[in-house]
Amino acid sequence: MQWKIPECALVVLIGASGSGKSTFARRVFKETEVLSSDFFRAMVSDDEGDQSASSAAFELLHQVAAKRLERKRLTVIDATNVQADGRKELIALAKRYHMIPVAFVMNMAESVCHEHNAMRERKLPSHVIKRQHQALKRSLRNLKKEGFRYIYKAQEPEELMQVEIVRERLWVDKRDETGPFDIIGDVHGCYAELVELLTQLGYRVVDKGDKVHVEPPVGRKAIFLGDLVDRGPDSPSVLRLVMSMVESGAALCVPGNHDVKLLKKLDGRNVQVKHGLEVTLAQLDKEPPEWIEEVRNFLRGLVSHYVLDEGRLVVAHAGMKEEYQGRASGVIRDFALYGETTGEIDAFGLPVRLNWAESYRGSATVVYGHTPIPEPTWLNRTLNIDTGCVFGGKLTALRYPENELVSVAAKQVYAEPVRPLEASPAVSNSHRDETRIDVQDVLTDRIQTRLLRRPVHIRKEQSAAALETMSRFAIDPKWLIYLPPTMSPSETSEQPGYLEHPEEAFGYYAQRGVKQVICEEKHMGSRAVVIVCRDKETALNRFDVADAGWGVVYTRTGRRFFEDASVEQAILERLQQAITRAGLWDELQTDWMCLDCELMPWSAKAQELIRQQYALVGAASRQALAGAVSLLKQAAAAGRGVEELLSRFQEKQENSREFVAAYRRYSWRVNDLNDYKLAPFHLLATEGRVYTDRDHLWHMETIGRICREDTGILMATRYLVVNVENSDEVEAATAWWLEMTESGGEGMVVKPLSFIAANGKGLLQPAVKCRGREYLRLIYGPDYTEEANLTRLRNRGLKQKRSLALREFALGLEGLMRFVDREPLHRVHACAFGVMALESEPVDPRL
Repeated sequence: MQWKIPECALVVLIGASGSGKSTFARRVFKETEVLSSDFFRAMVSDDEGDQSASSAAFELLHQVAAKRLERKRLTVIDATNVQADGRKELIALAKRYHMIPVAFVMNMAESVCHEHNAMRERKLPSHVIKRQHQALKRSLRNLKKEGFRYIYKAQEPEELMQVEIVRERLWVDKRDETGPFDIIGDVHGCYAELVELLTQLGYRVVDKGDKVHVEPPVGRKAIFLGDLVDRGPDSPSVLRLVMSMVESGAALCVPGNHDVKLLKKLDGRNVQVKHGLEVTLAQLDKEPPEWIEEVRNFLRGLVSHYVLDEGRLVVAHAGMKEEYQGRASGVIRDFALYGETTGEIDAFGLPVRLNWAESYRGSATVVYGHTPIPEPTWLNRTLNIDTGCVFGGKLTALRYPENELVSVAAKQVYAEPVRPLEASPAVSNSHRDETRIDVQDVLTDRIQTRLLRRPVHIRKEQSAAALETMSRFAIDPKWLIYLPPTMSPSETSEQPGYLEHPEEAFGYYAQRGVKQVICEEKHMGSRAVVIVCRDKETALNRFDVADAGWGVVYTRTGRRFFEDASVEQAILERLQQAITRAGLWDELQTDWMCLDCELMPWSAKAQELIRQQYALVGAASRQALAGAVSLLKQAAAAGRGVEELLSRFQEKQENSREFVAAYRRYSWRVNDLNDYKLAPFHLLATEGRVYTDRDHLWHMETIGRICREDTGILMATRYLVVNVENSDEVEAATAWWLEMTESGGEGMVVKPLSFIAANGKGLLQPAVKCRGREYLRLIYGPDYTEEANLTRLRNRGLKQKRSLALREFALGLEGLMRFVDREPLHRVHACAFGVMALESEPVDPRL
């Protein structure tokens, strides 16, 4: 004998003590699914028979049951449950989490219960069992009224032993259907447009008048988001087509509020005949009664929403909150049909709707309609594709999983909307400002990335520091799709007079199995992330930033690079024009690019740092040392035996000169735009793609094409490709580095040729910097080259710096990937916030 129950259920066992409830539960359910009152009495009192602990035990049982139901886990309550008041609490609990209450009644003869009780080690008084049995008898007739959707009864122990539990998925659960799908928005009787859209999607429509046959593309299935009827010119034909497709398995359909209203009318219920229903009823008057009955049965069989593709996709007419997905209740059905409203009425006489998508944080993509808008709109993994065809807009479909939108224009305006289509639907003023970062979205203690095996952990104190920076100084967060990582230096060199040398950089990769590396000139400027758009409309359409010009330039800490917006926009316009002349907008099929760059001169961003730190040190040391050397020369001339001291101070004086020369090399006056130099070195992302699958040579060559189009402001980065197993190539690259650094260059960055490199132990450093001898005076001070100082500095540790570099690299790319994948902006921000938080780690800033 089979007892069929939904997977999403709260099963309440009902029966007197000794009726076999616990034995039955152990046989047919998982141990973790059964919540026993005896167990919880023991939990709170160490005695499962202590009736004085029942109140506390049931309080704890209900708490555990609530947590399980919240997670959509089947839960079984093993208690007598013969009192209606006790069952009332359990039914309320099931309703709160939209789980289906199921009653399993062990209606055994009282004699059977006494017999089983007699065999127990812990026996109950016989009058207790008698009282429970009487209460059970009084309960039987009212279980359905109490709210139990499934009721099963067993009256003999042998009957109970034959019961087999069959768990059934809810009608809404179609996780095993993985697509691909073509999801179609509100049709509203626009039959001609529907046929045109289906044809464009590759469906073959054969209309024989009273019958319509639709042949889908191989492997694809259509999904209709409801509101098939009302207002449009041919609702019967739309119904005929959709019903045929659903019957043949070529489509799924969820109901819209207009479809449900039509069903109520066909069922003879009293509804207001307006908002287009009068048009549909007039059209249906011409149809035969038997077909109208088919329509009733079809509409009656539609379920609120569907969960598809292993839970990755949810479709509903008006949307679906995360906590409702895959569950069933009247509340959920109403939400699927009407969405959520405030109870207020707007200026057009329509309900003020709460935009549930604003706060949606689910992992599933939700595709819906109901609210007509001029263009399909993505928000937080939700997509509204009701583009108001019946109002003269478009009929839109989403091809899933391709996420490609396909639309056909309405052939005419069939009805005038109550609210103008161009106007945004009225929303409650409780909505958060999207130009702000929601702290709860980014304050996370761990972030899982695609590059690292383990999640990146963020400590609370790190989050606090990042929150301060981001809240006070960051750019409009809609631009904040990427923050670049820190970079580790090479291991300390043992070469005389050097702290860093290419030998160690090449050795790092060679020892880890990387044969080819690329050496890129390291520009001494300021790190700049550049987002440049093909046209000014892209900033609004893709980034949702109004009046943003050609894009944005920001620092590695998320601050706007230029205080003067006109300078920023002039540089971006020059870059945009260079990309246009290089033909890359069309070649890469994109309207925007994200580039990782150095922007020079260093003084353009670090003027105050230079003035307050480097220049003061330089001026003070030059003046003090000049005086000291002069006095020591006089003392030496007088035969005071200070020659060794004089030599030391002369060496310090020379070091001071080199220190001043070092920072002056990277500073120059900016008189016009051409005095700026922008040196891109990564083309990180464009629409639909993050370029981690292209090696660094591709990046250098592609960026070189852009730079050649405007050598006045764009600077191509010099580079060498080196086989680390070829001593001649290594020697040539080392000589290149020496020549570059001895003539004033900062140094070079050594990277594996592939953008991402890993070995059996995990991800390798994406880059290792090797800085020149003279440049390092700015980092470690004028006298760092003295042997005693070099000896001390060679003890520097790199483990924490390298760990930090890997974590920030993984987080930065994860954020970009999420943005390109059109994940909710808060998921992108979490990665940028994570990089910022990690920057507060106590790592030697000189590394």
